[in-house]
Amino acid sequence: MKKRKIKISDIIFVVFIALLLIPQTRTPIQVALNKLKVAVWSPSISDTEDQEQVVPFEYAVQELNGIPKRIAIGQGKVTFLSYWATWCPPCIAELPGIQELYADYGDNVNFVLVTQEETEKVQRFITKKGYDLPVYIPQMPAPELLQSNSLPTNYIIDAKGNIIIKETGAADWNSAKVRTLLDELLLN
Repeated sequence: MKKRKIKISDIIFVVFIALLLIPQTRTPIQVALNKLKVAVWSPSISDTEDQEQVVPFEYAVQELNGIPKRIAIGQGKVTFLSYWATWCPPCIAELPGIQELYADYGDNVNFVLVTQEETEKVQRFITKKGYDLPVYIPQMPAPELLQSNSLPTNYIIDAKGNIIIKETGAADWNSAKVRTLLDELLLN
């Protein structure tokens, strides 16, 4: 019987799998892996003929402080719409890029970050991370065209309601491609 020699790569693989099984280390590892994806993955812009159009509507939401608000979608202003959660590693990985984009475009683009979580938990997360993002709790179902079972799901919707980007999973929202797109949409 031939004795198998253990390779260092086998040990690293076993340790990596073990760390993924431990709840305290699983999320940081998943966030780190998604940050690698964000570093190389920019959202895809839909071809004009493939773009769907959402019927303009007012999204009934609630601010984290409990104040109700209605946000016009597809009614004259470009919108960045994000469905996310504090427990979602891909969401956590892409939020820094969204924060940077918001810092530069927040005055001209509707940023609508929607979560179904408890407001206190979301507020603690936002404060801990130092984000200044407009986060809301939905008070109505989104139109079917904007519903997804995956987190994160992000949309860039032009002023007429055309869905220019729909991206599921972590992506680099602070990329030159996204910034160029927003600049073009704001000129129209």
